[in-house]
Amino acid sequence: MWFLVLALLLQQQRPPVYFQSPYALADLRGKQAVVETSAGTFVIQLLPDAAPNHVGLFVKLAREGAYTGTIFHRVLKYGLIQGGDPLSRDPSRTSQYGQGGLNQLRFEPNGEKHTAGAVSAVLQPGQRDSAGAQFFVCISDQPTLDGQYTVFGRVVEGLEIAQEISAAPANAAGLPATRLEIKSVTIRDTPVEPFVNDTAATLAAHRATLETTMGEIELEMLPDKAPETVRRFLRLAQAGVYDGTAVHRVVPNFVIQTGALAYRASPLSATQQKLVVNMPPEFTDTPNVPGIVSIARGDDPNSGSTSFFVCTGQCRSLDGKFTVFARVVKGMDVLTAIAGVAVDGETPRTAVTLTRVRLSRMP
Repeated sequence: MWFLVLALLLQQQRPPVYFQSPYALADLRGKQAVVETSAGTFVIQLLPDAAPNHVGLFVKLAREGAYTGTIFHRVLKYGLIQGGDPLSRDPSRTSQYGQGGLNQLRFEPNGEKHTAGAVSAVLQPGQRDSAGAQFFVCISDQPTLDGQYTVFGRVVEGLEIAQEISAAPANAAGLPATRLEIKSVTIRDTPVEPFVNDTAATLAAHRATLETTMGEIELEMLPDKAPETVRRFLRLAQAGVYDGTAVHRVVPNFVIQTGALAYRASPLSATQQKLVVNMPPEFTDTPNVPGIVSIARGDDPNSGSTSFFVCTGQCRSLDGKFTVFARVVKGMDVLTAIAGVAVDGETPRTAVTLTRVRLSRMP
């Protein structure tokens, strides 16, 4: 009997065996986790250089299907969401949610901040080396958590889905009233960002069709004039940044203007917002004649962003002052019709909307 007691004592005193990633860093770099939930999908960019063992365990569990069927068992409205507990598969064990899958990882300190989108490891209270399968996603900045938890990823797409999950009705403990299930977590290579590495010749092959409530206008890109502006415009268009923006300015026999985010029907997603930056000017001596398309800006030459205008008359006073990046090749009749709408000052009396920019590629 005594030897059984001794064995139990030795077992209790034995230090825990912590997970060591079986993956080389090179095999974890450039990886994303696609988290499909019952509320929608979001994508995590993994950060193996910041937390190699945390990322290694997350990847291993994801590939084993360990997250499938688990739920987000704790939500704090617009604060954070917590999930990944294997116990949460069982609806009869709600009192134990938050206790499973822990004590597998040593703390990995790093300089990553708990800003909106940060994905961090759940710990048992007061135990730094207690992380495991569970994770939480910051919906808003949580600076008080910096240095206390290991950030091992960042949401780069679909933060609005995580935000929606955080706002689900929940009890006082944060347990949602309905099961917000993780259907799958898939590990993939980080996709190459569109248009980023395209040459001017490749960019020139693209066409952009402005779908408006008054008809379609097709644009030819001019990367020989403004390659970086064309690149940025195509990225914004593909991401849907222009969808639902008003033609907010009409100056007869001069210009129509659209694309300004202040006149967009709905807010941008976090992913779209990241694409919105000021564009350095690429001024040329291109004549501003009917059909020429340029980026709008304020007094600062570097203030161009999403808004653009199309010349409907001779705009030669603008030559060399704005970045010309496209020209109309089809739909001049639609452009003329929009230019002819009744206005109050420069504001159309009847709404004209840029519903979408549709991209295509010439053979």
